[in-house]
Order: sequence, then structure tokens, then C-alpha cells
Amino acid sequence: MQKKIVYLSLIVFVAIVAYQVFLKATEKEIHPLTKSWEKAVPQQQVPQGLASLSSQQCGACHVKHYEEWQYSTHSHAWTDMQFQAELKKESSPYLCINCHVPLQNQQEYIVTGLIDGDIYQPVKHKNPDFDKNLQQEGINCASCHVRDNVVIGSTGTSKAPHKTKKDPAFLSEKLCLSCHNAKAVVTSALVCSFETGDEWKAGPFYGKKNCISCHMEPTQREIVAGFGERPSHLHYFAGSGIPKVKGAKTKMLNGLSFFPSKLEKSYAVNQTISYHLKLKNEFAGHRVPTGDPERFFGISFELVDENGKAVAKKTDRIGEKWEWYPAAKKLEDNNMNPGEERTFAFAYKTTEKQKLTLAVKVTKNRLDKKSADYNKLTDSYPLGITVFDEKYPIEVK
Repeated sequence: MQKKIVYLSLIVFVAIVAYQVFLKATEKEIHPLTKSWEKAVPQQQVPQGLASLSSQQCGACHVKHYEEWQYSTHSHAWTDMQFQAELKKESSPYLCINCHVPLQNQQEYIVTGLIDGDIYQPVKHKNPDFDKNLQQEGINCASCHVRDNVVIGSTGTSKAPHKTKKDPAFLSEKLCLSCHNAKAVVTSALVCSFETGDEWKAGPFYGKKNCISCHMEPTQREIVAGFGERPSHLHYFAGSGIPKVKGAKTKMLNGLSFFPSKLEKSYAVNQTISYHLKLKNEFAGHRVPTGDPERFFGISFELVDENGKAVAKKTDRIGEKWEWYPAAKKLEDNNMNPGEERTFAFAYKTTEKQKLTLAVKVTKNRLDKKSADYNKLTDSYPLGITVFDEKYPIEVK
């Protein structure tokens, strides 16, 4: 009997050890968030003197700043139709929202780690302080100006009704580049390729001008009505100028200069019509286009007769080309470096007497029609804008 009890005890012991080994083998390891883009800005309390963190609240006093921010693509960072379409894909990880709604206050879930380090298995908890209205504002005033219950400014003041702190170093280009220089291979089929900061550091303006110099022009004005003029910055965050919604107001900062050649008004039969358009990246401290790898410039030449029928066409493109599946791979990159010049030519040998018009157009494009259709984007989402448009009447005698 005693031997039987010992034998059964041994079986139980072995079973317990085996079960513990099984649990250990199947136990999920929680990896901490270590990369900057994996984390949101920690929950921010409303600074004393304010009623909320919304830009609308800021606009009650900082009227001009608020109006300018509404022109910016920052204000559409969350509501952007292309971003929302990308977000709905199964391949889209949680971390993409950290640049589009940077504050934890704007996010429905708090992410505390990754199961087995997998970005598609975040450890999520409901955010009890989630503010949906604040989420709609995308990158708002508080995204840059509120930390640790204080409103951070570049000049500082003691007259404000809320807590303030002067910290121009925090509000430097380093803050801009925390989003505008995201370069990472997240998975083989998912790559972040926003290298504007690296392009600026490699360019001629590094150490002379920064993001703020061009995209937030300095100005002298009243920050709050009745408090007197002082140094300030425009808050349009001028960029591509392509609106996020048809009819939306925006501000363009064009890095290109255009130098069209002269064109004769009349040509003889069998004579060649020759035209050149030189483009120069004269003003941008980074490559153009920059940022989203799907952006591109389109250059088109079209020669039409009196009836509007095309006699000859030619198109060119400035931008990157990528293969996204099964693995993300850059196939081509002819973006223009700062200071670079590039000439595009059109030539046509006339064959008969007729009246012609040469239409020359340059467009800035957010993405092509194929990608827009794939993302089910409607016609209400502008794909691009025209930045050069000239028509030249020609008579062939």
C-alpha cells in the first residue's frame, strides 16, 4: 500500500512539473515599448487657466494662430481620407496613429507593450480619458505646446492666464523631425520612409535654416489682442498646398522655380517646334518631392489642333517608385536635390499648315489614380494641384 502511494505521488509530481513546463513554453512574453514611434505622448492634464486642450479653446485668445492652423494639413492629420483608408487595412499596425494624433488623450487605447515583440499584438487597455473631439483635431496646438501641465512657448510671458514655460529648444526642429523623419522597416511589407530631416541635414541649408525658418515664418504681431506686438511665427505650416478635402483652404510653399524657353509664334512646314522647361529646386532645404514616398511631380506637354485633338504628347515624372507587395522595395528615385536643375524637352516636326496650341503643365500629386482607386478614395479627395500651366498658340504656315 505504501509503495502504491509513493508511486501515485510520483505520477502527480511529474504531471505538475510537465504542466509547469507547458505553461512556460506557451507563456507570452511582453516586450516594453522602446522606439519613439511606438509610444504616444503621455496623458496630458489641462494646464491651470484653460478649460480643455482643444485648439478651439486656444483660438479664443490666439485668434490668428488658430485661423492659420485651420489652413494646415496638421489640422487634418486624423481625418485625412487616405490615412483613414490605410488605417482600416489589416496590415496597418497601431503605431501609425502616433504621428497623426500624438497625445495619449486623443487615443482610444493605451498601449503598454507588445506580446512577443509583435507590433500586431499590442497590449491595449481602454483609455478612460479618451477625448474623441480632441482626436478629430489631429496635430493640434497641445500636440506641440502642452507638456507636464504647462503651455510651452518660444518667447515666454508672465501675463498669460495659464501656466507657461519658455523652452525654444523643445519647440525647435527636433520636434518637427520626431514625425517628419521616420525611417524604419516595420515589417518586410511595411516601411516608413519619411526622410525629410535626413535630406535637410545633407543639404546646403543645414546649420543656416531649419524647418521653422521656412514652414513657420517669423513675424511681429500681437499674440493676444491688446497685449502688444512681439516676435511670433505663422502657423499655416505651409507645404505641398494640396488640400485634404476639395475646397479646403491651404497654403503652399513651393520649392521649385520654373524657367520656360521662348517659343516662336509661327513655324514653316517640316520645321521642328522645340521647347524646353527647366525646373530648379531653388527654395527647399530638402529634396522635392519629400515626405510620403507616393508623392510625385508630373510634367506634361500636349500639342493640340484647332479641334482640340492631340497631335503629340509627352509626359515626365519626378518622384519615387515603389513595389509594396510581397515586400516593400524602392524601384526608382529621381527626386530633386536642393539646388538641382533639371530640363524637360519637347520637340515636334510639323507636317502641314494648321493652327496648334502647346499646353505645358506641371502638377504636384499626393498619389496616383491607381492608388486612390485601391484605397477607395472618392472624387472629394484631391489628388494634386497644378503649379505651372502655360498655353502657347502656334501657327504652321
